[in-house]
Amino acid sequence: MKKITIYSTPTCVYCKIAKDFFKAHDLTYTEKNVLADPASRKEAVDKSGQMGVPVIDIEGKIIVGFNEDQISKELGI
Repeated sequence: MKKITIYSTPTCVYCKIAKDFFKAHDLTYTEKNVLADPASRKEAVDKSGQMGVPVIDIEGKIIVGFNEDQISKELGI
């Protein structure tokens, strides 16, 4: 299984959709709350070059926002 990290905020609708997608496909992921953790926020900005969430890191492949087709392709599902 590929390593998935999602940088999110508690109120982000697309972050919730992404997490629900991972759960629906029985995928394990690490969540980093960029609102509560400045270090995680810096990581997300460094990886994506912007302040938006979700930032999804699939083994170094960065996806900004919830793009189901791109996420599915990266995960092979």
